Amino acid sequence: MEDNQSPSTVGRQSSTKEKAIVCKNLTKQFGDFKAVNNISFDVDQGEIFGFLGANGAGKTTAMRILCGLSYPTSGEAMVAGFDVYRQQEKIKKNIGYMSQKFSLYDNLTVLENIEFYGGIYGVQGAEIKTRSNDLVSTLGLEKEAKKLVGELPLGWKQKLAFSVAIFHRPKIVFLDEPTGGVDPVTRRQFWDMIYEAAANGITVFVTTHYMDEAEYCNRISVMVDGCVNAMDTPANLKKQFNAHSMDEVFYELARSAKRTGD
Repeated sequence: MEDNQSPSTVGRQSSTKEKAIVCKNLTKQFGDFKAVNNISFDVDQGEIFGFLGANGAGKTTAMRILCGLSYPTSGEAMVAGFDVYRQQEKIKKNIGYMSQKFSLYDNLTVLENIEFYGGIYGVQGAEIKTRSNDLVSTLGLEKEAKKLVGELPLGWKQKLAFSVAIFHRPKIVFLDEPTGGVDPVTRRQFWDMIYEAAANGITVFVTTHYMDEAEYCNRISVMVDGCVNAMDTPANLKKQFNAHSMDEVFYELARSAKRTGD
Protein backbone atom coordinates (compact mmCIF):
# COMPACT_ATOMS: atom_id res chain seq x y z
CA MET A 1 0.00 0.00 0.00
CA GLU A 2 1.28 3.46 -0.88
CA ASP A 3 1.91 5.80 2.05
CA ASN A 4 -0.43 8.44 0.63
CA GLN A 5 -3.30 6.02 0.17
CA SER A 6 -6.09 6.43 2.69
CA PRO A 7 -7.05 3.24 4.56
CA SER A 8 -10.70 4.22 4.28
CA THR A 9 -10.50 3.86 0.50
CA VAL A 10 -9.15 0.30 0.66
CA GLY A 11 -11.49 -2.67 1.06
CA ARG A 12 -15.27 -2.38 0.78
CA GLN A 13 -15.03 -2.58 -3.00
CA SER A 14 -18.61 -3.83 -3.42
CA SER A 15 -21.04 -1.06 -4.37
CA THR A 16 -23.95 -3.25 -3.28
CA LYS A 17 -22.75 -3.22 0.32
CA GLU A 18 -23.41 -6.92 0.77
CA LYS A 19 -23.13 -7.94 4.41
CA ALA A 20 -20.48 -10.46 5.38
CA ILE A 21 -21.49 -10.45 9.05
CA VAL A 22 -24.73 -9.36 10.70
CA CYS A 23 -25.23 -9.42 14.49
CA LYS A 24 -28.42 -8.39 16.26
CA ASN A 25 -28.66 -8.34 20.05
CA LEU A 26 -26.10 -11.13 20.31
CA THR A 27 -25.63 -12.40 23.87
CA LYS A 28 -23.53 -15.13 25.46
CA GLN A 29 -24.25 -15.85 29.10
CA PHE A 30 -22.52 -18.19 31.55
CA GLY A 31 -24.77 -18.46 34.58
CA ASP A 32 -25.33 -14.90 35.74
CA PHE A 33 -22.31 -13.60 33.81
CA LYS A 34 -22.86 -12.03 30.37
CA ALA A 35 -19.58 -12.37 28.50
CA VAL A 36 -21.22 -10.80 25.43
CA ASN A 37 -24.08 -8.48 26.25
CA ASN A 38 -26.61 -7.64 23.54
CA ILE A 39 -24.18 -6.51 20.82
CA SER A 40 -25.33 -5.44 17.34
CA PHE A 41 -23.22 -4.60 14.30
CA ASP A 42 -22.70 -5.56 10.67
CA VAL A 43 -19.66 -5.83 8.43
CA ASP A 44 -19.65 -5.15 4.70
CA GLN A 45 -18.23 -7.59 2.21
CA GLY A 46 -14.59 -6.68 1.55
CA GLU A 47 -14.39 -4.43 4.61
CA ILE A 48 -11.48 -4.35 7.05
CA PHE A 49 -13.23 -4.33 10.41
CA GLY A 50 -11.30 -3.79 13.64
CA PHE A 51 -12.73 -5.53 16.71
CA LEU A 52 -11.06 -3.91 19.72
CA GLY A 53 -11.36 -4.16 23.46
CA ALA A 54 -9.30 -4.51 26.61
CA ASN A 55 -8.73 -7.90 28.23
CA GLY A 56 -12.08 -9.15 29.49
CA ALA A 57 -14.13 -7.13 27.04
CA GLY A 58 -15.72 -10.21 25.47
CA LYS A 59 -13.89 -10.17 22.11
CA THR A 60 -12.74 -13.79 22.28
CA THR A 61 -16.19 -15.08 23.21
CA ALA A 62 -17.84 -13.10 20.42
CA MET A 63 -15.28 -14.26 17.88
CA ARG A 64 -15.80 -17.90 18.87
CA ILE A 65 -19.50 -17.52 18.13
CA LEU A 66 -18.86 -15.89 14.77
CA CYS A 67 -16.40 -18.64 13.82
CA GLY A 68 -18.99 -21.34 14.55
CA LEU A 69 -17.21 -22.63 17.64
CA SER A 70 -19.77 -21.63 20.27
CA TYR A 71 -23.52 -21.08 20.38
CA PRO A 72 -24.93 -17.75 21.56
CA THR A 73 -27.43 -17.66 24.40
CA SER A 74 -29.73 -15.31 22.52
CA GLY A 75 -29.83 -12.87 19.65
CA GLU A 76 -29.10 -13.41 15.98
CA ALA A 77 -25.99 -13.61 13.79
CA MET A 78 -25.27 -14.48 10.18
CA VAL A 79 -21.71 -15.10 9.01
CA ALA A 80 -20.99 -15.41 5.26
CA GLY A 81 -24.73 -15.88 4.83
CA PHE A 82 -25.02 -18.72 7.35
CA ASP A 83 -26.80 -18.86 10.70
CA VAL A 84 -24.64 -19.28 13.83
CA TYR A 85 -27.21 -21.60 15.43
CA ARG A 86 -28.00 -23.99 12.57
CA GLN A 87 -25.13 -23.78 10.06
CA GLN A 88 -21.89 -23.78 12.02
CA GLU A 89 -20.17 -26.29 9.72
CA LYS A 90 -20.96 -24.18 6.67
CA ILE A 91 -19.57 -21.14 8.45
CA LYS A 92 -16.31 -22.98 9.13
CA LYS A 93 -15.96 -23.90 5.45
CA ASN A 94 -16.39 -20.30 4.32
CA ILE A 95 -14.03 -18.55 6.71
CA GLY A 96 -10.33 -18.50 7.43
CA TYR A 97 -8.80 -18.07 10.87
CA MET A 98 -5.38 -17.01 12.09
CA SER A 99 -4.27 -16.85 15.71
CA GLN A 100 -1.17 -15.21 17.12
CA LYS A 101 -0.52 -18.24 19.30
CA PHE A 102 -1.15 -21.18 16.95
CA SER A 103 -1.61 -21.25 13.20
CA LEU A 104 1.11 -23.49 11.77
CA TYR A 105 2.84 -26.73 12.74
CA ASP A 106 6.51 -26.09 13.51
CA ASN A 107 7.43 -29.73 12.87
CA LEU A 108 6.09 -29.66 9.28
CA THR A 109 7.80 -27.98 6.34
CA VAL A 110 6.44 -24.88 4.64
CA LEU A 111 4.94 -26.95 1.81
CA GLU A 112 3.58 -29.59 4.16
CA ASN A 113 1.75 -26.93 6.19
CA ILE A 114 0.24 -25.42 3.05
CA GLU A 115 -0.86 -28.79 1.69
CA PHE A 116 -2.19 -29.92 5.07
CA TYR A 117 -4.42 -26.88 5.54
CA GLY A 118 -5.44 -26.92 1.90
CA GLY A 119 -6.76 -30.44 2.44
CA ILE A 120 -8.57 -29.48 5.64
CA TYR A 121 -10.28 -26.60 3.84
CA GLY A 122 -11.40 -28.91 1.02
CA VAL A 123 -9.14 -27.76 -1.80
CA GLN A 124 -8.70 -30.57 -4.30
CA GLY A 125 -5.34 -32.36 -4.70
CA ALA A 126 -4.27 -31.01 -8.09
CA GLU A 127 -5.40 -27.52 -7.16
CA ILE A 128 -3.50 -27.69 -3.86
CA LYS A 129 -0.24 -28.34 -5.72
CA THR A 130 -0.78 -25.46 -8.15
CA ARG A 131 -1.79 -22.98 -5.46
CA SER A 132 1.02 -24.15 -3.15
CA ASN A 133 3.66 -23.47 -5.77
CA ASP A 134 2.13 -20.08 -6.57
CA LEU A 135 2.03 -19.16 -2.88
CA VAL A 136 5.63 -20.17 -2.22
CA SER A 137 6.71 -18.10 -5.21
CA THR A 138 4.64 -15.08 -4.18
CA LEU A 139 6.14 -15.11 -0.67
CA GLY A 140 9.66 -15.63 -2.01
CA LEU A 141 10.06 -18.85 -0.03
CA GLU A 142 11.34 -21.11 -2.80
CA LYS A 143 14.56 -21.86 -0.90
CA GLU A 144 12.68 -22.40 2.36
CA ALA A 145 9.84 -24.53 0.95
CA LYS A 146 11.27 -27.75 2.40
CA LYS A 147 12.42 -26.22 5.67
CA LEU A 148 10.56 -26.82 8.90
CA VAL A 149 8.32 -23.90 9.76
CA GLY A 150 9.90 -23.84 13.22
CA GLU A 151 13.14 -22.68 11.60
CA LEU A 152 11.56 -19.58 10.05
CA PRO A 153 11.73 -16.09 11.63
CA LEU A 154 8.49 -15.05 13.36
CA GLY A 155 7.66 -12.46 10.71
CA TRP A 156 7.81 -15.05 7.94
CA LYS A 157 5.73 -17.45 10.01
CA GLN A 158 3.00 -14.85 10.42
CA LYS A 159 2.93 -13.94 6.73
CA LEU A 160 2.79 -17.62 5.82
CA ALA A 161 0.05 -18.24 8.39
CA PHE A 162 -2.07 -15.47 6.91
CA SER A 163 -1.54 -16.82 3.39
CA VAL A 164 -2.57 -20.29 4.57
CA ALA A 165 -5.68 -18.84 6.28
CA ILE A 166 -6.91 -17.47 2.93
CA PHE A 167 -5.52 -20.34 0.81
CA HIS A 168 -9.03 -21.70 0.16
CA ARG A 169 -10.26 -18.21 -0.81
CA PRO A 170 -12.77 -17.77 2.01
CA LYS A 171 -15.41 -15.06 2.17
CA ILE A 172 -14.14 -13.87 5.56
CA VAL A 173 -10.85 -14.20 7.43
CA PHE A 174 -10.68 -13.76 11.20
CA LEU A 175 -7.32 -12.51 12.49
CA ASP A 176 -6.74 -12.70 16.24
CA GLU A 177 -3.86 -10.34 17.12
CA PRO A 178 -1.93 -11.48 14.01
CA THR A 179 1.08 -9.16 14.34
CA GLY A 180 1.93 -9.66 18.01
CA GLY A 181 5.67 -9.76 18.56
CA VAL A 182 6.79 -8.91 15.03
CA ASP A 183 8.91 -5.88 14.10
CA PRO A 184 7.37 -2.67 12.64
CA VAL A 185 8.60 -3.33 9.09
CA THR A 186 7.07 -6.81 9.05
CA ARG A 187 3.86 -5.45 10.55
CA ARG A 188 3.56 -2.99 7.66
CA GLN A 189 4.23 -5.75 5.12
CA PHE A 190 1.58 -7.87 6.83
CA TRP A 191 -0.94 -5.07 6.49
CA ASP A 192 -0.10 -4.73 2.80
CA MET A 193 -1.21 -8.36 2.51
CA ILE A 194 -4.42 -7.56 4.38
CA TYR A 195 -5.20 -4.70 1.99
CA GLU A 196 -4.59 -6.96 -0.98
CA ALA A 197 -6.95 -9.59 0.43
CA ALA A 198 -9.65 -6.97 1.04
CA ALA A 199 -9.20 -5.58 -2.48
CA ASN A 200 -9.85 -9.12 -3.74
CA GLY A 201 -13.17 -9.19 -1.87
CA ILE A 202 -12.18 -11.03 1.31
CA THR A 203 -13.70 -9.50 4.43
CA VAL A 204 -11.10 -9.03 7.18
CA PHE A 205 -12.20 -9.17 10.82
CA VAL A 206 -9.19 -8.32 12.97
CA THR A 207 -8.39 -7.89 16.66
CA THR A 208 -5.26 -6.02 17.69
CA HIS A 209 -3.71 -4.30 20.69
CA TYR A 210 -1.69 -1.99 18.43
CA MET A 211 -3.74 1.18 18.11
CA ASP A 212 -1.74 2.40 15.11
CA GLU A 213 -3.06 -0.69 13.30
CA ALA A 214 -6.59 0.29 14.25
CA GLU A 215 -6.05 3.37 12.07
CA TYR A 216 -5.73 1.06 9.05
CA CYS A 217 -9.24 -0.37 9.42
CA ASN A 218 -12.26 0.89 7.50
CA ARG A 219 -14.29 0.82 10.70
CA ILE A 220 -13.69 -0.08 14.33
CA SER A 221 -15.83 -1.32 17.17
CA VAL A 222 -14.66 -1.03 20.77
CA MET A 223 -16.02 -3.48 23.35
CA VAL A 224 -16.06 -2.75 27.07
CA ASP A 225 -17.34 -5.28 29.62
CA GLY A 226 -19.30 -7.27 27.04
CA CYS A 227 -20.87 -4.31 25.25
CA VAL A 228 -19.98 -2.41 22.08
CA ASN A 229 -19.42 1.10 23.44
CA ALA A 230 -18.38 2.76 20.17
CA MET A 231 -18.28 1.96 16.47
CA ASP A 232 -17.28 4.13 13.52
CA THR A 233 -14.39 4.99 11.23
CA PRO A 234 -11.10 5.87 12.95
CA ALA A 235 -11.41 9.48 11.80
CA ASN A 236 -14.95 9.85 13.15
CA LEU A 237 -14.06 8.23 16.47
CA LYS A 238 -11.13 10.62 16.96
CA LYS A 239 -13.43 13.53 16.16
CA GLN A 240 -16.15 12.25 18.49
CA PHE A 241 -13.74 11.91 21.43
CA ASN A 242 -11.69 14.99 20.54
CA ALA A 243 -8.61 12.77 20.33
CA HIS A 244 -5.42 12.93 18.28
CA SER A 245 -4.95 9.17 18.06
CA MET A 246 -6.77 5.88 18.49
CA ASP A 247 -4.68 5.32 21.61
CA GLU A 248 -6.49 8.26 23.21
CA VAL A 249 -9.89 7.03 22.03
CA PHE A 250 -9.24 3.53 23.35
CA TYR A 251 -8.05 4.81 26.72
CA GLU A 252 -11.12 7.03 27.08
CA LEU A 253 -13.44 4.08 26.41
CA ALA A 254 -11.57 1.31 28.22
CA ARG A 255 -10.43 3.06 31.39
CA SER A 256 -13.75 2.33 33.11
CA ALA A 257 -13.61 -1.39 32.30
CA LYS A 258 -14.12 -3.66 35.30
CA ARG A 259 -13.22 -7.04 33.78
CA THR A 260 -9.70 -8.44 33.39
CA GLY A 261 -10.31 -11.67 31.44
CA ASP A 262 -12.70 -12.98 28.78
